[in-house]
Amino acid sequence: MSPMDDAVPANPLLDFSGLPRFREISPTHVPPAVDAVLADARATVEAIATGEEAPTWDNFVQPLADALDRIDRAWGPVSHLNAVANTAALREAYHANLPKITAFYTELGQDPRLFARYRALAASPVFALLEPAQRRRIDNDLRDFRLAGAELSPPHQERFRAMQEELAQLSSRFEDNVLDATNDFGLYIDVKEELDGVPEDVLTVAREAAASDARSGWKLTLRMPCYQPVMQYASHRALRERLHHAYATRASEFGKPEWDNTAIMQRILALRRESARLLGYGTFAEVSLVPKMAGSPAEVLAFLRDLASRARPYAERDMEELRLFSRGELGLADLAPWDLAYASEKLRQKRYSFSDQEVKQYFPEHRVLAGMFRVVETIFGITFEERMVEAWHPSVRFFDVRDHDGGLIGQLYLDLYARPHKRGGAWMDDAINRRRRGAHAQHPVAYLTCNFSTPVGERPALFTHDEVQTLFHELGHGLHLLLTRVDVPGVSGLEGVEWDAVELPSQFMENFCWEWEALQHLSAHVQTGAPLPRALFDKMLAAKNFQSGLQTMRQIEFALFDMYLHHDFGPALGQSPFDLAAAVRREVSVVPYADYDRSLTHAFSHIFAGGYAAGYYSYKWAEVLSADAYSLFEEQGVLSPHAGSRFREGILALGGSRPALDSFIAFRGRAPQIDALLRHNGMSSS
Repeated sequence: MSPMDDAVPANPLLDFSGLPRFREISPTHVPPAVDAVLADARATVEAIATGEEAPTWDNFVQPLADALDRIDRAWGPVSHLNAVANTAALREAYHANLPKITAFYTELGQDPRLFARYRALAASPVFALLEPAQRRRIDNDLRDFRLAGAELSPPHQERFRAMQEELAQLSSRFEDNVLDATNDFGLYIDVKEELDGVPEDVLTVAREAAASDARSGWKLTLRMPCYQPVMQYASHRALRERLHHAYATRASEFGKPEWDNTAIMQRILALRRESARLLGYGTFAEVSLVPKMAGSPAEVLAFLRDLASRARPYAERDMEELRLFSRGELGLADLAPWDLAYASEKLRQKRYSFSDQEVKQYFPEHRVLAGMFRVVETIFGITFEERMVEAWHPSVRFFDVRDHDGGLIGQLYLDLYARPHKRGGAWMDDAINRRRRGAHAQHPVAYLTCNFSTPVGERPALFTHDEVQTLFHELGHGLHLLLTRVDVPGVSGLEGVEWDAVELPSQFMENFCWEWEALQHLSAHVQTGAPLPRALFDKMLAAKNFQSGLQTMRQIEFALFDMYLHHDFGPALGQSPFDLAAAVRREVSVVPYADYDRSLTHAFSHIFAGGYAAGYYSYKWAEVLSADAYSLFEEQGVLSPHAGSRFREGILALGGSRPALDSFIAFRGRAPQIDALLRHNGMSSS
């Protein structure tokens, strides 16, 4: 059945009438759905590429955009399920069909007929009559044609296509290896004393995990809700060392050979270098920065080094304080990597008289969600209404997002808990992007995915304050998608937004987690219902910038490694990625590292399996924008509807329809300044 038929398709992946039919999707649906939408898209390409009429938006750009949207609507659920419900059969179907998708887009980007017609449209009088968002879409498309090799000779185009297909497969395998290595680890503990200090809720889940494997005692895993609190609270140093070794060597030469990412990583880098040279660039970093705000690798490196010079004195002070405390209070003459989280938590508890576990009791899931939605409702004038829909797991929640007049503006899936066969980390992705075809409006739909602890028995899930910030962060991305007012495909929501500006709304939203006015409605003790005490909040606020120097230098370490790796690194220099990681750590890190630590290389999915290659600096770059944007709320009131309206209309609503810097200047009234970032991180003299 054609995806264009009016009848409800038997294949759920070809039903674009509403939300994905997740309960009906099976791996067997993937090949015919992919074949159908690709055939439809190729027919569309052929029709618009050979048309006799001069290209216009309506007869050229829009039909192609509609066809590509159908591909996204069919392939998107497959890609999403591969991340959140990764079964062997689905993984096989995903890998079998990924080359088809990759090949199509590479061929599309090199089609000389389309490229010529895009250039003709951009040079025609019609172009000036288009909406600004439409013109930006066309300009972006022309740029992307060049980056896809449209100007290469046929032999070089063929080589470029082959490389893109191989890169897609390698990136997927890289992520699969990290997931498999993470899920494979299980440490069974039968002696309770070896778990001294580990929080009770973590022990409860660990006991359930062991029981599900028909084992006694407790099972520790490398998933964050288990790994992080064990590293923070377990008093047995040997246990922390064992978990640290397992986590830091995931998907490396120290584990199962079939999950070793060494060769995959090296191959990815080689292909990226070769593709950059084919396109006429010196390095892959130069290619990566073409669609970003930053102008050159040199500009990024200067930004990171400047920030490092400002943060390093604070990081060195943080580390010296930790060493002195560990020697005097914990009896640790020399801090090892597996001691850092433990010693830091002990120091924070002593200095500020509270622990993450104490704070966690005040952040049950239902209260956090209600308070978070209240913040967004107050500043942006929208509401969230929960209802039941079919999803990929029973714990997934779903919300309609409505404007102040009650009109539906978007929808949101919320998948909060860690579980097997689910990729680690937290992210937001689009299920559906906003579009308009004639009188029909296609509302945006977002996936918001985290890996938090699950409810235990009758007790709701409890979140640490860091997890609350993560939730706000991902909702910020979701709001960027959901609150767009742009109907033009390619520049709606997050589409077309420069990568180093994408984190602006997400990091902006984290600030509300530190406002008493917001936290009063975000918190209630899980047993008594009492609100977060003001005295405890004041301690949290005093500790807000605890070790901010170390945290900043850690982000700079990742960002520098990424930029060096893609700019001035190569096997010809006789250096491996691990050698480079060690060199970067010598340059900027002030904390100890184990010789076996491969976390910056073999499990760095952001740059080897995600979209952050030569772009990890974006987190700090966008943090300058987000801190400066939030300073307007500090001036006008942190829950100011007026400031919220300006942010919604000036940043969120416009999506990628104009340059991010233009949107920021229009919102803030000036260019961004670094002062607010330094102040928020406690690294300012003011």
